[in-house]
Amino acid sequence: MTAWLKKSILKKKEPDNQWIKCPDCAEILYKNLLIDNINVCTRCGHHFRLSPDGWLGYLVNRGTFKEINENIQSVDPLDFSDAKERYVDKLNRSMKKTGMKSAIITGVGKIGKQKACLGIMNFAFLGGSMGSVLGEKVARLFEHAIELSLPVILISASGGARMHEGIYSLLQMAKTSAAIRKHSEAGQLYISIMTDPTTGGVSASFSALGDIMIGEPGALIGFAGPRVIEQTIKQKLPPKFQTAEFLYDHGMLDMIVNRKELKSILIELLTFFG
Repeated sequence: MTAWLKKSILKKKEPDNQWIKCPDCAEILYKNLLIDNINVCTRCGHHFRLSPDGWLGYLVNRGTFKEINENIQSVDPLDFSDAKERYVDKLNRSMKKTGMKSAIITGVGKIGKQKACLGIMNFAFLGGSMGSVLGEKVARLFEHAIELSLPVILISASGGARMHEGIYSLLQMAKTSAAIRKHSEAGQLYISIMTDPTTGGVSASFSALGDIMIGEPGALIGFAGPRVIEQTIKQKLPPKFQTAEFLYDHGMLDMIVNRKELKSILIELLTFFG
């Protein structure tokens, strides 16, 4: 009876949703401690996804971030629906779940002593997919950075283009790339940070166009899925294909940075190029 009572009390104090299992080392982690460690496993260093609020709280000086274009909202230009649900219903559910109107937050803030324009994607909003609104906000972010003569730091987390919007989503690849070109011609720095996952049309457009390319440890980074590639080229892919480490070894990333060291690295880069 005593053991049962003790178990019941512990269960009330620590509900099941306060614990999470690391997918790499299988360690059972207390969520509050994980949050304190910037969502990095304290045992093996696995990098869990971080929300835009988490990124802002970690990277940006308190009280300095000012959001821009916050009222641009995703819509349903094609009146799209699949066998299960309308696209507009998926949008409304994602907005309610994340408290965001699109899959990215953009704005200006200070990191250390340096001001920068920031874009932070949210994978929880329809897999961070790039629709017309996300592309518009990215393009406007770079245009705003040109006006203010500021660098851009963009943190990607995406499954790719949002097929619910058809050609509208694919056109964002060209639009964002053109905005980045103008920003580069204005002599400003663009730092692209790729987190897990950064794939599809996002990895093939603005995420891959940084002056400095940074990947998080173990992040999945690529365009098409491994199975599709193998079926296309009729070859077996090498081990750890499409990981940040593989891309770094093949010259497609400038560095792989542990999240706990990222802020200091960004301060050094912004100061050096400032």
